[in-house]
Amino acid sequence: MVIIAGMPTSMPLRPSRPKKRAAADSSRALTRENWVEAATEVLVDQGIDHVRVDVLAQQLNITRGSFYWHFRDREELLRAVLQAWHDASTAQLTKRLVDAREDPRQQLRNVISLPHRGRAAQRAARIELAIRAWARRDEMARKALDESDASRLRYHQDIFEALGYGAAEARLRAFVTYGCEVAESLLHRQGSPADRRERQQFLEQLSQQPLQPKAPEPPAAVPAEPAGVDAGQARRRRRATA
Repeated sequence: MVIIAGMPTSMPLRPSRPKKRAAADSSRALTRENWVEAATEVLVDQGIDHVRVDVLAQQLNITRGSFYWHFRDREELLRAVLQAWHDASTAQLTKRLVDAREDPRQQLRNVISLPHRGRAAQRAARIELAIRAWARRDEMARKALDESDASRLRYHQDIFEALGYGAAEARLRAFVTYGCEVAESLLHRQGSPADRRERQQFLEQLSQQPLQPKAPEPPAAVPAEPAGVDAGQARRRRRATA
């Protein structure tokens, strides 16, 4: 009952539920990308076993129930983490390099320089190391990693083919060059900045170094004839056995 101008009147009041509405608004304000980023950070810092809804909710300072505004379950979140990593580290990166429309030598220089690009490269390396550790024990992660590696190798092979190498040799050069890039990203703390620049320049030169032609095989040795056999007998014997 509400008193208006001193007179009683019946007026039902609509009940308000501000706390519940605030929680729902907070759930909607937290985006799917926020959960993926938080899951990636936990993956890097603590490993895949700690990427759980309760851990992430505590880190984001939100209720566990809000997770289900964006994901059906943990597996869907993990798939989203892998997809976000693939998009950022492979698909989008390759597209930027291709769209730059630079000559093949400059494209090769660009990809070889990726592990040397400061803090961004170090963060990318930490994420990739965590993904590779996860992939050693999980089929879903291994499949995503294999697809990314294959895509990067194809891009490297395209560069070497554009430089004039045949498909078979381009594929081998792509594998060796990409393997060195992965190793550099994982071993980036080894050596001084000058050492890292030297390694980068060396890889650029090594990856384009012409291969040495194979030396011709020596002719087959003619078996020696037994002692006491003259030249005529030796020729007749060889003709008989030919």
